[in-house]
Amino acid sequence: MGAWPTWSLAWIALVPLWLVVYRGVGIRYGILCGLLWGIGYQGTLLTWVLHLHPLMWLGIPWLGSIAIAAAAYLFVVLWGATIPAVWVWLLSTLQRRVSLSRWGQILVGTTLWCSLEALASLTPIYGTSLAITQSPGNLVGLHLARLSGYLTITAALVAVNALVAAGLFSSVQIRERGIYHRWLLAALALLGAIHLVGWNLYLRPLANDETETLRIGIIQGNIPTREKLTPANIRLARDRYLNSYKRLAASGANAVLTPEGAIPDLWNPRLRDSNLFYQAVQATEVPLWLGTFVLASTEDFHIYQSLLALLPESLQEDLLDNKPVVNQYNKIKLVPLGEYVPLQWLLGGLIDRLSPLDTTMIPGAAQQPQFASGVGPAAVGICYDSAYGWIVRRQVAQGGQFILTASNNDPYPRRMMGQHHGHDVIQAIATDRWAARSTNTGLSAIVDPHGRTQWSSEPNTYDAQVNTIYRRDTKTAYVRWGNWLVPLLWMLSVGCIVRSSKTASS
Repeated sequence: MGAWPTWSLAWIALVPLWLVVYRGVGIRYGILCGLLWGIGYQGTLLTWVLHLHPLMWLGIPWLGSIAIAAAAYLFVVLWGATIPAVWVWLLSTLQRRVSLSRWGQILVGTTLWCSLEALASLTPIYGTSLAITQSPGNLVGLHLARLSGYLTITAALVAVNALVAAGLFSSVQIRERGIYHRWLLAALALLGAIHLVGWNLYLRPLANDETETLRIGIIQGNIPTREKLTPANIRLARDRYLNSYKRLAASGANAVLTPEGAIPDLWNPRLRDSNLFYQAVQATEVPLWLGTFVLASTEDFHIYQSLLALLPESLQEDLLDNKPVVNQYNKIKLVPLGEYVPLQWLLGGLIDRLSPLDTTMIPGAAQQPQFASGVGPAAVGICYDSAYGWIVRRQVAQGGQFILTASNNDPYPRRMMGQHHGHDVIQAIATDRWAARSTNTGLSAIVDPHGRTQWSSEPNTYDAQVNTIYRRDTKTAYVRWGNWLVPLLWMLSVGCIVRSSKTASS
């Protein structure tokens, strides 16, 4: 890592795209520019998708493995690149019909970008919001997420870029240095105000209540996917996680967290392996949060990717009375091409072999009952879930006092692990919660509500640690009111458009 923070680039990276809009180029040319910018951004951020290869362990030929990895990479890159392409198209089309002022362009352009990201967050493929460029490096700026989630950071980035571009456009096209300096000062003023607000939020003490302390055991099993699906390595996974659980429980853990799919087999409490975990939990009286696969339907053999809370009988009676609580969280956002096949009618025959089990995985419901962890209500995300702010925010609003994330992250490289960790950092800050993260191959971590990583594992190593987090019941503006920023921006934008239309017609 160099000494210069690369997250700083995001505050000027959109300038070329804004200049395309300001110049009023043709619609087709503008869309092409947006698409190329998006390919550059998404393509750089998502190169780790290529690490799907090799897939020969699934019986796929070498060339077929290369083709699948390349197709997956191109698909996700082009999908993400549609946001800037559509953004340029919408903004340029509107500008041709309504003569917006420069400030109007900036307001409407920021609104459109945030709206497109908000729509993308409802789709199966998401995770490369502009906001992720700031995590985990710019902790001060990330505190804007406490106001209205990810999109507060996105709006700040788009607006600052717009002001910088306005200054450059004035200097080059109008050749007016005074106007250039005014726009540049406006950009610096907004950038300073953004970080001043963030700094104020960052400096607020955590005020951890010692009576709400939790000692959380985290296990990083480090059993590669290509190995753990054999009968021998299923037994290895059982033994490694069972023995690690017992050791951490004996070390004073109040509960133990395992990664996504820690036990890579269908969970059946009547079978011997499952009973071993139940017996261990009853013996130690320490809750175990176990990642495994759970049968959803016996008729069509659908399964969930789940995190189970195995609780000692002494805690079962302490669950909240008269409230819908469960001991099972089902993953909501499945990984395309890894856990399900998009466009099944077109690609299913070729890519179905990527599935780790001979069955059909289905997503959990978006609205799930509160997860009863045994040591307090928790907000849970499995792997890809943590890229979707609304999933964690809803659970915290329901009363979740801390965040649990379980992930696999194999076979991807460290930069992917870092991006995934960055999502957890934003979630912790936005909701003002401690987060515990367990992964198969890394990075496992503990993150405090200011986004500071208190402990992190080394990638591709076995690890089992006990760390401290705290239960919290505070509510940020984002937790209380959700993504209120986009509706506000739309109200202002519509007013601006109406005013510009009346001015042009008078």
